[in-house]
Amino acid sequence: MTEHGIQLDHEREQRLGFDEAIYSEGKTVAQLDAIIAHCIEGRLRRLFTRLDAFKHAALGAANRAALDFDSVSRTAFLGERRKAASPARIALVTGGSSDVHVSHEAARTLEYHGQASLHIADVGVAGIWRLLERIDEIRPMRVVIVAAGMEGALPSVVAGLVPGVVIALPTSVGYGVAEGGRAALHSALASCAPGLLTVNIDNGYGAACAALRVLGSRH
Repeated sequence: MTEHGIQLDHEREQRLGFDEAIYSEGKTVAQLDAIIAHCIEGRLRRLFTRLDAFKHAALGAANRAALDFDSVSRTAFLGERRKAASPARIALVTGGSSDVHVSHEAARTLEYHGQASLHIADVGVAGIWRLLERIDEIRPMRVVIVAAGMEGALPSVVAGLVPGVVIALPTSVGYGVAEGGRAALHSALASCAPGLLTVNIDNGYGAACAALRVLGSRH
């Protein structure tokens, strides 16, 4: 694939336990078509991230048909689906419905790697009773990914209530000083909840990969 300036990392799964994802945002349609055709020919599974609906629609018909595309998370699966592990060991908690596109990227990444997840949405601190009603479902989970924008208080609250690994997933939801997600990121970095971890703004894929590392998810 050198004619397209692309060199795939075929050994990543042997090194890390999960294979390479194709970050689509910076790639041309021609590059994506070449990658998909190469993977189909080699019978390779791949996860595509940040694939928007316009770029997906512009792909060659055969390549487009080969993908399981989700417009909310902007992800696509290529290849055989893995059976999800049961029961779920990872919870995905979101502050508001505006954060769902980011948490859904994490959920789809976990699904691609055969990991079931418990989804608990719209339990932000502005109505904290909603979280407390569901906390007994969250507490047994080994990993909890918490997506929140605005001031990003929810990850700290969750990390103070559950014993598992809590990963803050700051989102770019917000305005004024919260615009772009920096307030939520800084809140996670400055949290007084011991052991709270964080990934970059809107990085649902990275949060899911961190959870896979915690579980030692090797196939």
